[in-house]
Amino acid sequence: MTGLPEALTIPAAAVDARLSQLFDEWRIEWASVDPLLGEIVDHLEHLIGAGGKRVRPAMAWWGHVAAGGSNGDPMIIELGAALELLQGFALFHDDIMDDSPTRRGAPTAHMGAAAMHRDAEWTGDARRYGEAIAILAGDVSLVLADVLLADVPSSVRRLWNQLRIEVNLGQFLDVAGSVRGPVGVSTARRIVELKTARYTIVRPLQMGAALTGSDHLESTFEQIGVPLGVAFQLRDDLLGVFGTPGQTGKPVGDDLREAKPTALLAHARAEASPEQRAILDRVGPSITKSEIAAIHDVMRTTGAVDRIESEIGALTEKSLDLLNATPLAADSSVQLGSLAHFLAGRTY
Repeated sequence: MTGLPEALTIPAAAVDARLSQLFDEWRIEWASVDPLLGEIVDHLEHLIGAGGKRVRPAMAWWGHVAAGGSNGDPMIIELGAALELLQGFALFHDDIMDDSPTRRGAPTAHMGAAAMHRDAEWTGDARRYGEAIAILAGDVSLVLADVLLADVPSSVRRLWNQLRIEVNLGQFLDVAGSVRGPVGVSTARRIVELKTARYTIVRPLQMGAALTGSDHLESTFEQIGVPLGVAFQLRDDLLGVFGTPGQTGKPVGDDLREAKPTALLAHARAEASPEQRAILDRVGPSITKSEIAAIHDVMRTTGAVDRIESEIGALTEKSLDLLNATPLAADSSVQLGSLAHFLAGRTY
């Protein structure tokens, strides 16, 4: 993936190396119990080891450095690997809930396992088999993340527990909101804060800092991280509606097929005429390409797209102002600033 700032690539290289080592160790260990168990590691490696921007490990890394921690401390690498395994758990399950056929341009785990079932002509239902395998892979990924953090200080464990609860509460609101009718802007924002801002930015920053044994940055990182995390998700919402498969690895308008309760959709509904609202009401799995194009037009003409872009800019500026006003160790302010600019302005 080109164009990534070194604030991402430096932590990613260390975490990727550790994950690769862990996958090799687990494959040997579990295959010795039963050769079939090596397939679980294959699923983990295919999803988690196949890429991703490694945003959460990067936030933890620079939060650690900002609090005076050592760049490349083994425990910060372990935390980064645990965060990616937790993200793997979320993605395995998310893809089933959303019935996503692809992720990063490749078949999702449940689709791939279902195809294997059909090709081999095994007994039973291929779809149920694929979903069961992906659920189990996600569960294993969650347990392994916990195992990696078995010896962290209690302050880190407290934040880790909060993060895991928050991301699941946010996902519940996301799933419920996608089927229970239009979601307002305030609810959409609550989902973003729980599911993305705290999970992706705030808690990783705080946990990285807490690994140094200090909690003096916990409140500051919440103030910096929430607006940046919201901006990050708002950019993701735009990409989820307008992004191309080459950018997102998913079909155009994928969030519209899933009826995601985004702030973008909520703003469009709030400003739409009755005729435009009827077009927006077409979101869902049966939506056609022409209806996606019509929704794109409504989102632009109602000013929803411009509103979201303006919010992204304002939130990023707020986060950067707070960051620049906070004394942090080493070059962490520069690195976190480059991360903020990348996350808010990315095109993939």
